[in-house]
Amino acid sequence: MPELPEVQTTVNGLQAKVLNRTFIDVWSDWEKLVRRPASFKQFKQKLRDKKILRVWRRAKNVIFELSDGYSLLIHMKMTGHLLVGSWKLGAGSWKPVAFGPLHDKINGFLHMVFTLDNGTMIALSDMRKFAKVELVSTEHVLQGLAALGPEPLDTRFTFERFQQCFTKRRGKVKQVIMDQTVIAGIGNIYASEALWLAKIHPEKQVGKLSRRELRSLYRAIRKVLALGIKFGGDSFSDYRNVDGHMGTFEGKKNVYQREGNPCYRCKKAIKRVVVGARSSFFCPRCQKL
Repeated sequence: MPELPEVQTTVNGLQAKVLNRTFIDVWSDWEKLVRRPASFKQFKQKLRDKKILRVWRRAKNVIFELSDGYSLLIHMKMTGHLLVGSWKLGAGSWKPVAFGPLHDKINGFLHMVFTLDNGTMIALSDMRKFAKVELVSTEHVLQGLAALGPEPLDTRFTFERFQQCFTKRRGKVKQVIMDQTVIAGIGNIYASEALWLAKIHPEKQVGKLSRRELRSLYRAIRKVLALGIKFGGDSFSDYRNVDGHMGTFEGKKNVYQREGNPCYRCKKAIKRVVVGARSSFFCPRCQKL
């Protein structure tokens, strides 16, 4: 699933390519992707002639702020990603006209294609069709996002604010930091990486974390997320940036999906444990419970 670094990488690409352009049409072969308004026909009618004023991210959501007080929100879910280029529809599938690398894996799963006023297209590729698309008032979007936790890379997200996130919280630290109402944007990959960097076992109860451990975790979270953005996200699964290129964070991971391989710090074999129905990778020597 695209996490904060992948979503931010997507937003950065969109900001460079589609700002101030206007939606003139949209196609889909899987209209269930649209959650609001009630029908795809309404969605298409309301989106037409809306200008893109701003593209930004909140947690794992991509938000296109549009003219007339509307916003287009896209959550890419498990296997979605947004691409910018030009395609033509023929024989039931989209073929690239002006697009970077040609990947059958990408072009075979285009389930929504937006056309802009200059001929550029924004395509939503999603193998599992779990992505969410909503076109609602900007006010409604902001209200819906208000329940999310603070942004971990925000300059206002101080260590003191981080500590407050754990006040009266219970549970295993891995699950807590992945809770989007606690801290926004952290998913399975970067949670595992941050906990390894901070030398904290993923199953440790948050109530037992010392101030020193909390400070280490605070620094580790911000470091791995910033690194993820620097290297364009992780593409071990389906994620691609708007040009269709894979992120290169895969080669920077210290622990995620490295079960059985030696820890880069102490050489002990990395282990995997299931925490909250998700695989978590850790070093049993560096990250003692």
